[in-house]
Amino acid sequence: MSAKGKVRGGKPADLSLIETMRWEPDTGFARIDQHMRRLKRSADALGFRSGPDDLIQRLKLAAEGETPLRVRLEMTFRGNIDITTSAFNPLSDDTIWRIKIAQTRMPSDDLMYRHKTTRREVYEAARAEYSVEDVDEVLLLNERDELCEGTITNIFVEQGDGTLTTPPISSGLLAGILRGDLIREGRAKSGLVSQADLAGRQIFVGNSLRGLIRAELVGA
Repeated sequence: MSAKGKVRGGKPADLSLIETMRWEPDTGFARIDQHMRRLKRSADALGFRSGPDDLIQRLKLAAEGETPLRVRLEMTFRGNIDITTSAFNPLSDDTIWRIKIAQTRMPSDDLMYRHKTTRREVYEAARAEYSVEDVDEVLLLNERDELCEGTITNIFVEQGDGTLTTPPISSGLLAGILRGDLIREGRAKSGLVSQADLAGRQIFVGNSLRGLIRAELVGA
């Protein structure tokens, strides 16, 4: 762990690591290698035991059928795993999510939020500020008024040259799998984003399960 941050709240034994993946009949798992690498990095960083050697095989056995699935993997501190699947309906290309900014703040110095775990109090508090009928996603600022992420997505702001800017890890956020892919492909770059930077810009939110989604700030 970096000396610039700290993990607060909850012992590792009280936590589980989570990966949520999309599976489709024709193509299998989306970005499964990236999900497995993130799971291992978080397990190493937080002192979790390694999961089973045949984890990918177990995932493939759990995912079957003729329709897309949401596959959720949860791994405990002792390395035990639980895999659950549910039906998943991919979003259409013309989908636009309504978003708002929460009063709840993300503590940028708490490194636990840089791992995908069952510790989700901050996200749950932010999401609870608005009803699901009013908004599809809620964004969080940190204590410096920098945009961090959504409750289930990363944030992307389109620039004049068509590239996307996404908040840096230092603002306090989970490095999403989709975010990492877009940065490696050169479609996105990290940079500080403020609420004022959203004005007049095309906004996107996204994650590995749902892909990149157009968004609009409502009630601003």
